[in-house]
Amino acid sequence: MPLKLSLKPGEKFVLNGAVVQNGDRRGVLILQNKASVLREKDILQPEDANTPAKRVYFPVMMMYLDEASAAKVYDEFALRLSEFMGASRNPEILADCVAASRHVMAREYYKALMAARKLVEYEEGLANVAAGVQDRGHTG
Repeated sequence: MPLKLSLKPGEKFVLNGAVVQNGDRRGVLILQNKASVLREKDILQPEDANTPAKRVYFPVMMMYLDEASAAKVYDEFALRLSEFMGASRNPEILADCVAASRHVMAREYYKALMAARKLVEYEEGLANVAAGVQDRGHTG
């Protein structure tokens, strides 16, 4: 089944390891066969892997983008996932961790990436709640 990407003007994405940028108008790209595609918003730079969930997400992203090098980053993924799971008590998030691990073991890196994305979103939600509590505390 083809993959249809609707692109904003100037939007970047990675296609099989190559960074591609859309022109100055909206565009549609249809991929007819399997390829590793990641939109700019889903790409994490190494220096931005600065939270526990992002440290899980980053090696999964690297495995997805370069499957041939997956073995090189697997140990980092396993370590970071173990750390994250050790710090979490949320059953739904722990289930997402297990799902990410299962997908990695099955070499289903895109599915693993989507499970890891849930960890990042959960972590960001916790940070937003904590910031809201701090903001309310300062308005006194």
